Formats: sequence, structure tokens, C-alpha cells
Amino acid sequence: MIGSFGPLIFTVSDKTVRTFTDFSRSSSARWATHEIYGRYPRPQYIGPGQDEITFGMRFDVSMGVKPRNELSKLTEYCRTGRTEKLIIGGVPMGAGKWYIETVGQEWQKFDGKGTLLVAAVDVTLKEYV
Repeated sequence: MIGSFGPLIFTVSDKTVRTFTDFSRSSSARWATHEIYGRYPRPQYIGPGQDEITFGMRFDVSMGVKPRNELSKLTEYCRTGRTEKLIIGGVPMGAGKWYIETVGQEWQKFDGKGTLLVAAVDVTLKEYV
């Protein structure tokens, strides 16, 4: 097991490939700028911002997953505001849980009956503290 986002398990085995690519994390800080007449604005640190993680996934029936089911799960998690711990390599990411902010889908290959065979997805997670 590579990691997990709640019940979504990232894994690579001889039967199933459900993993991510292009994993990227960014951190930010929150600042306010106070305007001062006749002088430079004065920045003030307010606190940390939410971290953001982006990654891609590819779902292929030949790799033991049903693309449409996988896309439906991710979309449901996004639309319902589900928050989960993100664990990579046995280590929790961030200070708490994460939520899916966006799920971008690309349906790539179908069979003659319209069954989705291959799909790619871009996922954006935000820290939920």
C-alpha cells in the first residue's frame, strides 16, 4: 500500500494499479496589507494558509479497476465535502484532514458498447484543519 485518502487506497500489485502521478504540494501564509497615508503599506502576518496538494490518476480496466466507479467515488467525495486523512508512505500529510476541492476528468477510451475503459483524473486537495 502506497497510501490512502480515507477508504481510497493507493496501491500497486499484480492485480490492481490505483496510484497517483505528478504529486505536488504547496504551502502558503496569510498576510494583510494596511494602507498608511504618505508611507509604504505595512504587511501584517495573520497566520498560516491552507496547504494544497495536486496529483493525477489513471484508471484502466486492464489494470484491475473500473474507471467509471473510481471517478464516481472521487466526484461523490468532492460534492459531499468529505474530509479524510491523507496518508502517504505510512505518514499522515499535514496537521489534520483534507477535502477534495476539484476533480477534473478526462474520459479517454471506450469499447464498442460505450463502456469506459480508460480515464484520467486531476485531483486537488485542500487542508481542512
